[in-house]
Amino acid sequence: MKSVLLTAALLSISAAMYAGKYQNFKVSTYIRAQDVARMDDEKFLKSTWETVSSQVDLDKIYLETHRDAFTVPEKTLNKVKKFFLSKGLEVGGGITFTRSEPTDFETYSYARENERQLVKEISEFTARHFDDFILDDFFFIDLKNDDEIAAKGSKSWTEYRLRLMADAGKELVVNPAKAVNPKVKVIIKYPNWYDHFHGLGFNLEEEPLYFDGLWTGTETRDPASAQHLQNYLSYNIIRYFDNIAPGRNGGGWVDAGGINMSMDRYAEQLHLTMLARTPEIILWNYMQLAEVKITPQMRAPWQDAGGNSFRYDEMVAPFKKDGKTITPTTMARFAQETLRQTDKLVGNLGNPIGLVSYKPYHSSGEDFLQNYLGMIGLPMDMHPKWKDNRQQILLTEQAAKDEQIVEKMKEQLRKGGDVIITTGLLKAIKDKLADICELYCGDLKAIVNDFGFSGKSERDFIIPQVKYFTNDAWEVVSAGRPLTGGVSGYPILLRDTYSKGMLFVLTIPDDFGNLYDYPAGALNIIRRAMSKDVGAYIEGPSKVALFPYDNKTLVVENFNDTPVSVRVIINGKADSLRNLLTGELLKPADLPRPQGFFGRNRFYGYAEGATAFDVSLPAHSYIGLGY
Repeated sequence: MKSVLLTAALLSISAAMYAGKYQNFKVSTYIRAQDVARMDDEKFLKSTWETVSSQVDLDKIYLETHRDAFTVPEKTLNKVKKFFLSKGLEVGGGITFTRSEPTDFETYSYARENERQLVKEISEFTARHFDDFILDDFFFIDLKNDDEIAAKGSKSWTEYRLRLMADAGKELVVNPAKAVNPKVKVIIKYPNWYDHFHGLGFNLEEEPLYFDGLWTGTETRDPASAQHLQNYLSYNIIRYFDNIAPGRNGGGWVDAGGINMSMDRYAEQLHLTMLARTPEIILWNYMQLAEVKITPQMRAPWQDAGGNSFRYDEMVAPFKKDGKTITPTTMARFAQETLRQTDKLVGNLGNPIGLVSYKPYHSSGEDFLQNYLGMIGLPMDMHPKWKDNRQQILLTEQAAKDEQIVEKMKEQLRKGGDVIITTGLLKAIKDKLADICELYCGDLKAIVNDFGFSGKSERDFIIPQVKYFTNDAWEVVSAGRPLTGGVSGYPILLRDTYSKGMLFVLTIPDDFGNLYDYPAGALNIIRRAMSKDVGAYIEGPSKVALFPYDNKTLVVENFNDTPVSVRVIINGKADSLRNLLTGELLKPADLPRPQGFFGRNRFYGYAEGATAFDVSLPAHSYIGLGY
């Protein structure tokens, strides 16, 4: 009997350890090499751990061995590793192959034999100490020194770098690491600027095939900073990398960037990363968790209205842990509360779905556009390969990289599916596209602010002019300045037919940010037209995103600084919508049916049997719903 009880107890302990401190994912952090070296000072090691561990629960920690031409002494590395293992954490390794981050992120030169040898030795050193390690953002090359120029020869920089780094990953990192530790898992972490990867040698086509896994940079920070990344990228990039390497994308990676805007901006990045159903998140980095102090400036004005999803006042309030009263002092507390809250939600969600967008490997054009489209309520599902058996597929200018793109479009249309192209792609393949429909988008521009019965924008902005043959193609949404009572108008959403299918052209403003200026009435029609594979869409203003899942659940999130009212439309019968966190049931709202001409046009009316639900969302807040 005693042995049975002991076995049961051991199984219980094992299950608890396997489950970790969260129900649906692991939470980890990463310590830079220079900070690992500082931890040779036992006082520093223990004091930082006390600060961090008192405010956020961690499952794993990654100890970096090398960064900026510095390698952690082996004795120190072993000491620090032993300390964190004693705290019950999993411990992995990390490497950053930089010579000098302050000097424009200067990388090693992979055309120089002595530097190649150094990279190999660092990989071997790290593999001797860890059974898994991550390469931080910088396994690319940004140098154009004389050695690299000579090695490049007549190739383009992109061609040269893609081949160079794909080979270097095998020859200098993975193979040497496994030679000294056959059990080691070598993981490459890709940063957030995915649309520019190929230009610096990140090879998304080949590297995921031989690295043991990949990680995803989901830091969107402040959109006003150098990269100008939109909030939605924190979700969208995870989904893209999931589709590149199914089952091998280990997690997301968020830093403190953007916390200057407010606590909410940091919390949103964590939350969106986990909405993609990734298994782990790294809070970059340990010293930020220990040293980025909570300040009153992190409390945004919209917190005064109350009811927000992320509640500053509750996060900074004293709390009990292990019998002690703790007053939060650093951003670690924001991470803990956001992830605990998100953990309760994501366990209810299925697998993410969305409107498939085909982005071939190493393609350029309309960079990061899918993130702007996500911010106007179109759920994105980016793929590096063409997807068959979809009712709809979205093609941006990036799709021009595929020389067979028009033939693939024809096949989709012959099957009765829809193809949605942007004005960027229309310009790129105009002559080839003429075999499907004769449309033209050149250098002519229009200034618009009036969308007719679909509403008006609050500012003027510039769009490309799309030209077409009357009665061969039809405008679904139009705009002018003015359009109502004006003298001219231009397509915002255009439709044409081919075989059994429908071709749409979506007009993209010169400044992608002006998509947020499209009035709600115009956005509603665009969302409705592009919801076939999703089964639901939203009506309301821009900067409200929809995250649908394959188990009839969805999340609606408001990124505006003000409250919004949103209508959720289910393309079918639904008796109610259930709040996934509170259990509250929402009852259907009345659906008015457009009359006259508009009632005969399916783009302006609701689908037969559709069900609507009204939802109110405070600023920077979300709701999870099931039907």
